[in-house]
Amino acid sequence: MHIRRTSAHNAWDNAIPPVAALVPEAEITVDTGDASGGQLGPSAGTAEVAALDFARVNPVTGPFLVEDARPGDALVIDILDMTVGDWGWTACIPGFGLLADDFPDPHLRISKIADGWAEPLPGLRVPVVPMIGTIGVAPPEPGAHSIVPPRRWGGNMDIRHIGPGARLVLPVGVDGALLSLGDAHAAMGDGEVCGTGVETEASVRLRVGLRRGAAPATPVVETDPRTHRSGPALATTGIGPDLMRAAKDATRNLVDEVVARTGLAPVDAYLLASIAADLKISEIVDVPNWIVSAHLELSLLG
Repeated sequence: MHIRRTSAHNAWDNAIPPVAALVPEAEITVDTGDASGGQLGPSAGTAEVAALDFARVNPVTGPFLVEDARPGDALVIDILDMTVGDWGWTACIPGFGLLADDFPDPHLRISKIADGWAEPLPGLRVPVVPMIGTIGVAPPEPGAHSIVPPRRWGGNMDIRHIGPGARLVLPVGVDGALLSLGDAHAAMGDGEVCGTGVETEASVRLRVGLRRGAAPATPVVETDPRTHRSGPALATTGIGPDLMRAAKDATRNLVDEVVARTGLAPVDAYLLASIAADLKISEIVDVPNWIVSAHLELSLLG
């Protein structure tokens, strides 16, 4: 079964009719649109970023009814394969992102995607590591719910390891589960600090299974080695009693290091951090201060 990206919706709502029904262990190929919902194209500029309608962002293809799924079950989703488009976008969106106060103005970079690389700036290439940013099932609460924040039922989790070879286990909240997915990235760092990765269209092949009465409390991911970074990296830190402040400090310090080492504009260093750097909680036991670190592979610094 192959479902096109035209079968999409922009809110979680268990009243949305399913576009197809799946038997457990069925394989399906799903096409997804880019996170702007078609508002940005390969020739877009900052004016289009400033005018983004958030009611149209993160469209997800679906929903898919999984036969015999009922609340309390676990939906087991194996990501078998994934291809991405030949271009993508990364942006600073006013009021959005970890350092929104530092970078208040709209900014956009269009990446050419080819031969396993995404190139947001001439000569700056990051490896393509495809992932699904938004994947989830319908919540049991009635009505429409924003697609932007993640929930127990999945959604816009932006876990960069949810890509080819990964397994995702979701709790089922309503009869039939009503699975939907979208918001693909050609590349993204843990934290997605500016709010966007390399946003792109994609085609995803997956298998959907069912475990009776085995719903996890929250989503569970089994990762694949292809999504792990292994090269030497630069790591900056944020240290203090507040994890959010520490995450911001680690990111600011990484932006400063990238600017000093490469000459990139600070806003482009911020975008690079969002698509290729990984935020990690490095220490959370030595009261009163915790450490968040931001890791960027040295190969990206030239």
